[in-house]
Amino acid sequence: MGARQVGKTTLVKELFKGSDEMIWLNGDELDVQNLFENVSATRLKYIFGNKKYVVIDEAQRIKDIGLKLKLITDELPEVQLIATGSSSFDLANEVNEPLTGRKWEYKMYPISFAEMVQHHGLLDEKRLLSHRLVYGYYPDVVNNPGDEKEILKQLSDSYLYKDILMWEQIKKPEKLLKLLQSIAFQIGNQISYSELGQLCGLDSKTVEKYVVLLEQCYVIFRLGSFSRNLRNELKNSKKIYFYDNGIRNAIIANFSLTESRSDIGALWENHIISERQKKLEYDNMWHNRWFWRTTEQKEIDYIEEGDGQIHAFEFKWNPSAKYKMPKKFLENYSRSAFSVVTPDNMEEFLLG
Repeated sequence: MGARQVGKTTLVKELFKGSDEMIWLNGDELDVQNLFENVSATRLKYIFGNKKYVVIDEAQRIKDIGLKLKLITDELPEVQLIATGSSSFDLANEVNEPLTGRKWEYKMYPISFAEMVQHHGLLDEKRLLSHRLVYGYYPDVVNNPGDEKEILKQLSDSYLYKDILMWEQIKKPEKLLKLLQSIAFQIGNQISYSELGQLCGLDSKTVEKYVVLLEQCYVIFRLGSFSRNLRNELKNSKKIYFYDNGIRNAIIANFSLTESRSDIGALWENHIISERQKKLEYDNMWHNRWFWRTTEQKEIDYIEEGDGQIHAFEFKWNPSAKYKMPKKFLENYSRSAFSVVTPDNMEEFLLG
């Protein structure tokens, strides 16, 4: 699963390139959707023939897909089934219960820093950092230098979240775009659903619903606040980040160079946290992720908790910037580790 245009279809096609044992079905196509309307095991067996592998691309577009996948798994055990989807609120929700214990999920994101380092080396990728902060890592963006703005414009003009517009029947998509713009301008800051609602003309419950749906379409993700119930810690606060800087900048129509931007700190924070998210997922690292803040406005950008260890991180675009750990955090979590992540040492955080 992953956002539209991150390369799910390309990856699966590459895996089965040259194979004559695979049948490909595209859930975006009407005849494929109709095929699964009143389907039976006998009919499926006739359609699949002797194929060993069945790929259903954009499977979330097929009604009751979870039950259909269960039917295939139950009645045609010799078939290996691969389903891709760009919206987890459709695919995962429908598949989880019918296929409990019989499926393996893989999340796919835009190209990662680690993948590009593997492709052309650490030095070359770090030289492109300013470009990545503005245009991000979507495959088409990376592969078509010079066309970044047009590609990102097409992606951000509802294509990324078209599943929400279709399945949730949102009657005013301009409200959704206004919400995304409001979130984009508050990267690195605490988010209030009620304040966002006032900016967008939506009530707070609708804002929360849209945020969850955008998260399930892999456009944004939330970070909660770390607390051990100490008196001055914020307990229910949240921040929201974009999975890709290019999408964030397209939504606010700002592709200015990093040297002239007033939001460079927010761009750096969004970039480094989203890249860390990819690393945790791809390396199967089971860590809780938070930020920390007190009622006295003392804050730590990012905290990871795993295997009984707390590690706090501060993100600074300027490697020379000074930072002092909040005294309250040191007092209450004396065994925690602490690091400052800058462009000079980012590879330790993203590759180590």
